Amino acid sequence: MNKRKIVIIGNGISGITCARNIRKKDNDAEILVISGETEHFFSRTALMYIYMGHMKYEHTKPYEDWFWAKNRISLLKAWIKSVDFQKRQLLSQEGEIIPYDILILATGSKPNKIGWPGQDLKGVQGLYSLQDLELMEENTQGIKRAVVVGGGLIGIEMAEMLASRNIPVTFLVREKNFWDNVLPEEESKMINRHILEHGIDLHLDTELREILGADDKRVEAVITNKGEKIICEFVGLTIGVVPNIGFLKDSGLEMSRGILVDNYFNTNIPNVYAIGDCAEFRSAVSEDRKNIEQVWYTGRMHGETLAHNLTASVQVPYKPGPWFNSAKFFDIEYQTYGQVPPNLPSDTESFYWEDKNGKVCIRLNFDKASKVLKGVNALGWRLRHEFFDKALTEQWTIDQVMGSLDKASFNPEFYKPYYQSALKSYNSMMGKNIQIKKQSLFSKLIGSKA
Repeated sequence: MNKRKIVIIGNGISGITCARNIRKKDNDAEILVISGETEHFFSRTALMYIYMGHMKYEHTKPYEDWFWAKNRISLLKAWIKSVDFQKRQLLSQEGEIIPYDILILATGSKPNKIGWPGQDLKGVQGLYSLQDLELMEENTQGIKRAVVVGGGLIGIEMAEMLASRNIPVTFLVREKNFWDNVLPEEESKMINRHILEHGIDLHLDTELREILGADDKRVEAVITNKGEKIICEFVGLTIGVVPNIGFLKDSGLEMSRGILVDNYFNTNIPNVYAIGDCAEFRSAVSEDRKNIEQVWYTGRMHGETLAHNLTASVQVPYKPGPWFNSAKFFDIEYQTYGQVPPNLPSDTESFYWEDKNGKVCIRLNFDKASKVLKGVNALGWRLRHEFFDKALTEQWTIDQVMGSLDKASFNPEFYKPYYQSALKSYNSMMGKNIQIKKQSLFSKLIGSKA
């Protein structure tokens, strides 16, 4: 019996998780992982800490270099130029032909560009890959000012990176408040204040119109939609990412924004699958999830689900559970669970509490009729994932959640017990008298959920 040759394009969290889990259940398959970015898997979310001097590249690799040979997962550092699905083979940019029996596309994302004049000047770039980080290292040497364009997660990370090197930063955000296409107004305004407190020159409701270059083809300034000219030697374009699928154009693979897949990660071509950032579900897996999921933990779940389906007799659809995401805005941590849209739907009520220091808040959205919890935002207050996953899955009411809010907190010891003030505010706002259920010392010690 011939061994299956499984080829995975992409060595990010999706591709590597899939490779590892296939090997756990299939001892015979030939597994080849191809990436032009790096030879070894690394933590992409740690890129900023390399620039900031907190880590070295080798610290971002979860596995020792010998791990891959020991587990018989072959690695090839190469960019794929094209795919011939009829012949079941890949062509690398170096001209190597690579055959496959099963192909898994885990090609990730790339920075988005929208055609600004001057966007190809030296010193103008996005931030996604290790090569982008290396370019940023080169482009920011000795500069006097940087401009970051785009009010999202990558934008604020880049602003923090530059500020860590004492490089003055002007941050252009086209929305009226930071990330207000995702965050409700109160949370957005909290982050506005926090950005300003960290010395960032924040320009809200401001768009980039043009990037100006010097004679040496390097950026020297930007022009905003308000006519302002900002002198700078570096421009970070952080207006989001798009699936990295350009090399698959006109290949016969069905694509929209990403590679179209069903809930089992099947594409329209037999034995070809797509997972991670580059995959686009033909229909969303649940009402609180988007068709393209560009989040670390969902990429891991994609890889786990597909690996199961390639090695088990019974296939299972992708079922990720309630939506979750987390991030960090300088030193304020952010978590979100379930549905917390920027604008409150007509069938939804919202309880919002903010600490008087202006750096901690929690929002709980719930259904007006049933009072069932719909979603949670928290800034500066670390919450237990399993608590809210359970509350959303089991459809707890808002009163149930508030009565157990102490158990939801995951802040380290000696942190202020924010749940007390939040519950007091909730009782006052709702005319309730909910009390936190007391636990005995014994039940605390054994971890009882009573």
